[in-house]
Amino acid sequence: MANGHDPLSERIQIIDDEKRFTPELTSQIERWGLRDAGFNYNIVAVFGSQSTGKSTLLNRLFGTTFDVMDETKRQQTTKGIWMCRGKDMNIMVMDVEGTDGRERGEDQDFERKSALFSLASSEVLIVNLWEHQVGLYQGANMGLLKTVFEVNLGLFGGKKAQDGTSGRTLLLFVIRDHIGTTPLANLQATLTADLQRIWDSLSKPAELKDRQLSDYFDLAFTALPHKILAADQFEMETRNMRRRFVDKTNSDYLFKPVYHKRIPADGVAFYMENIWEQVQSNKDLDLPTQQELLAQFRCDEISAVAFAEFNEQAKPQKRPIEAGKVVEGLGSMMRSWRTVALERYDRDASRYHQGVYKRKRADLIASLDATLSPLFLGQLKNLHKACLGAFKKDILDGLKGEEYNFADVVSLAKAKCENKFTEGAKESVVDDSDDGKTEWNWEEELELLKEEVKSVADQCRKDETKKMVNAIERNFRKQISEPVELALNKGSPNMWDQVLKAFRDTLDKAETIYLTKATSFNCTEEENAHSLAALRQRAWQALRSKIDEQTTDSVFVGRLRAHFEERFRYDEQGVPRVWKPEDDIDGAFKKAKDLTLELIPLYSKIVPQDSSMAYTLPSDAISLSDFGSSLEEAFDFESSLLVFSETKALDLAAKFRKDADLAYVEAKRSTVSSVAQIPYWMYGVLVVLGWNEFMMVLFNPIYFMFLLMAAAAAYLIIQLGLAGPLFSVSQTMGLEASIFYQLILRELKFRLQIKRQATQKLREHFSEPVLAQAQAHNARSHSGSMIEDEDRELRERKRESPM
Repeated sequence: MANGHDPLSERIQIIDDEKRFTPELTSQIERWGLRDAGFNYNIVAVFGSQSTGKSTLLNRLFGTTFDVMDETKRQQTTKGIWMCRGKDMNIMVMDVEGTDGRERGEDQDFERKSALFSLASSEVLIVNLWEHQVGLYQGANMGLLKTVFEVNLGLFGGKKAQDGTSGRTLLLFVIRDHIGTTPLANLQATLTADLQRIWDSLSKPAELKDRQLSDYFDLAFTALPHKILAADQFEMETRNMRRRFVDKTNSDYLFKPVYHKRIPADGVAFYMENIWEQVQSNKDLDLPTQQELLAQFRCDEISAVAFAEFNEQAKPQKRPIEAGKVVEGLGSMMRSWRTVALERYDRDASRYHQGVYKRKRADLIASLDATLSPLFLGQLKNLHKACLGAFKKDILDGLKGEEYNFADVVSLAKAKCENKFTEGAKESVVDDSDDGKTEWNWEEELELLKEEVKSVADQCRKDETKKMVNAIERNFRKQISEPVELALNKGSPNMWDQVLKAFRDTLDKAETIYLTKATSFNCTEEENAHSLAALRQRAWQALRSKIDEQTTDSVFVGRLRAHFEERFRYDEQGVPRVWKPEDDIDGAFKKAKDLTLELIPLYSKIVPQDSSMAYTLPSDAISLSDFGSSLEEAFDFESSLLVFSETKALDLAAKFRKDADLAYVEAKRSTVSSVAQIPYWMYGVLVVLGWNEFMMVLFNPIYFMFLLMAAAAAYLIIQLGLAGPLFSVSQTMGLEASIFYQLILRELKFRLQIKRQATQKLREHFSEPVLAQAQAHNARSHSGSMIEDEDRELRERKRESPM
């Protein structure tokens, strides 16, 4: 029985394969050095199907020396129940014979008794199973656990209920060969649900009928990768799991005080022997009758055939469901498959033991529903998606027309969507009246659909509200443009009153339009208040944009020039002024310039004369990002009242003064040109002196014909508007001829003067050479400067003359 020469690593078979308890356990505990440990020890056991690597796991976790299976033979290794002390730890480890082994076959008596014994005597029971066994009833030993739970509750439940602390056990499920496709959380949920269902189905004593699974057992779950295919990860996870048994500072430490049986170490052997005697004497763990065995075999066989046919029928519909399609008539098909399977089972299995028949029928129904449930849930998800897509399309189609009521469009689309989902969900429900446990619940999915429909409708409402506000703003810009231009062009003292009045009237119309349309959107008061605030702010920004457009430098200086010319070039009756030398040009210029400069402060800031016309916006910042505005910073209303700063006002005034000075110079020049004109009395003298000649022309046929032709030519020139250009050309030609004639005269005078002076200087040279030379040089310089001054004066007059 000993393994090796180290007494600490020896193992002992405490229960052999003949169901006998060993009397050597007390002495073995003493050899392990645990007799005087008191309560400073722990007991752990492993439970699971045969050949699932239980002994290997214990050896890795606790450093024990249990025999492991030979992979080439694939046969039973552990027989009975063995115990060994963990290496360098006060832990007694029990290796329990595997369940469902071919060596024992249908003999389930020892499986039940060994499972009950290990559950009642250990603090932590490791349930070792493969990942693919999760969700299976027999593969995961759920049937065996149900029997063990039931008998454990009957044998030890009363005692545990009395002391409340002793006897509580941790069930640690170790899921082997976990590849990660199914998350551990999902496997944990499946096992927890199965255990809870088993516990709820137990036949409990009357005094313990209200007891819950959590009153006696705690559940923990972990997973280990494949020992061969992922050897490194397996070893790493095993070491992590070992620390949970050894390191008391670990937050996931497993040997908690509540699980300890409170039996001193020197009394463990006696305690375990008494538990085994109670287990052995219990009638509930006896083997079933031959009739029950036959019923179990046949019912399982019939159930498997019915389930296989059912799977063949259901398999073609899995692919379209997984592809996201809604399968028409799925509910009727599922109900038909289920009914056929149950009828097939009832027809062949109802002749056998009724208890087994009904139990296996319930198992078959659970398996059928487990297959149909994913189809049902997938159908709901696909129906949800399809209805939501149809809802979006119906809304978009309903909003395409020019005239529509948003609330009616949403209401009709929503009702159509919910009705379609409800009809499809009800059709997909499988009748669960047979067992009353399976819940084909579609109301939760409907609630989720309603939430998404509401979210989509709210988003559409926001989009439509944004479009409406944008359209109202565009219309506002068009309506406000002309009144603002007219008011700013006048430049009157009540200019801003007119602008703000037009702004208020247009904004009131815009708000009325918004509120009229918003009633069909089912907007809340808060949403309306927010939208109106945004509309007012955007309207004010539109007004400021128009004002900025009308007060740019070029436009504003042009407007000042127009105001100045209106006052300087025209009199009070609006008649153009023809300046005369006696007119007060300086006074008119100063008055017009001062009146025009007074407009600059008026335009610089939006300040109405009537205080009641003043407009204000809320001081708090309004976010316009939802309405398509690129402005993210807070809007400062007070700063928006300033059109241009003092510095810019001075710059504009300087530009205007330049234009005004040009108009003043032009007016002065016009008076000079009028002085140079022929006096009016000269025309009278010409009439008196030329009367005879005029009469001769009038009575001479030839001269009179030339006169008529000249008159006709003059008439045509006047009618064609050529009088002005001809006059300007004639004037220019006359001026050019006059200047040319004067230049010729001056040149002749200059030459004669040169000739005369040269003659004089020659004469003087011969008389006084030196003095004559100096005087001649001075004379030439003086005459040359005079000619240059006269020439420059003529050129300036030519440049100033009108073309």
